[in-house]
Amino acid sequence: MNPSWVRGASFVAFAFFLGSIPFGVLVASLIDPDVDLRSVGSGNIGATNVARAVGKGAGILTLLLDMGKGIFAMTLASFFVEGNTDLWLALVGGAVFLGHVFPAHMNFRGGKGVATALGIVLFLSPVTALILVIVFALVVYFTRYVSLGSLCAAVALPPMMALLATSRHYLTLSLVMTFLVFFSHRDNISRLFAGQEGKIGAPEREASPDDSPP
Repeated sequence: MNPSWVRGASFVAFAFFLGSIPFGVLVASLIDPDVDLRSVGSGNIGATNVARAVGKGAGILTLLLDMGKGIFAMTLASFFVEGNTDLWLALVGGAVFLGHVFPAHMNFRGGKGVATALGIVLFLSPVTALILVIVFALVVYFTRYVSLGSLCAAVALPPMMALLATSRHYLTLSLVMTFLVFFSHRDNISRLFAGQEGKIGAPEREASPDDSPP
C-alpha cells in the first residue's frame, strides 16, 4: 500500500477522535463536577450551553477549544500528509467535524458543529471565515436569533468557498458541513417557523430550550 495513503488515512482517523473530545463536558466538569450538560438548558455540549450552565468564561473557553479542534487537525495534517494534499485536508476537516457532531462514545450526540467548522474554514480560507463571522454577527444583531445567524452563515459558506478557495475538495467539504449544520439545527428550524425560538436578551420564560450554535 502507498505509504502516503497510510499516513493520510491515519490523520483522518486521528482527526475523528480529536473531534470527538467533548471539551464542553470537560470544561463544565472542571468548574462544577456535579453539572450534567445533558440535563441543563438545551442538553447540548456546545459553548452556549456551557455558558448557561457554568458561566460565560467557560463558554468562551469551550468555543475556542472547539474551534481549535479544526485548526489543530488541519495544521498538523498540512505538515505531514503527502500526495493529493487538498483531498487529504478536506477529508481531515470532514473527519474532525463529524467527530464533533457525532462522537461515537457519546451515543453520536455531540455539538452542533458551528465552532469546529469555523476553525476548519479559518485554516482553509481566512477571508471566508471573516465573512461568515460578519454574516453571523449581523443576523444575530438584527434578529437576536443565534440559531438563525448560524444557519445564515452556513448558507453563505459554500458560495464563499467557491469564490475564495481554489480546490473543489474544499467546496465539497463546505457543502457537507452546511448540510450537517442544518441537520443539527433541525429543532431550531422548527421553532423558528413556529415563532417559538428564543432570542438573545429575552426573559427566561421566553427563552428557547436551545438557541446554541456550537
